Amino acid sequence: MTDRLAAEFLTVPLSAVARCVADTWACGEHLGLDVTPEIVERVARERLLGLVNSAPPSRR
Repeated sequence: MTDRLAAEFLTVPLSAVARCVADTWACGEHLGLDVTPEIVERVARERLLGLVNSAPPSRR
């Protein structure tokens, strides 16, 4: 799952993607959800999209 997300978000360092996946899993467990890899991947993808879309545009 981390590898798939890392391939999708090339501008995000692999360590940040891995941390996002781990944090998402931990949050789901903390909330008492039935955590599955599919759910974690979907939620982590949304979090990474937010991260990428909130970054300021690069300067040319």
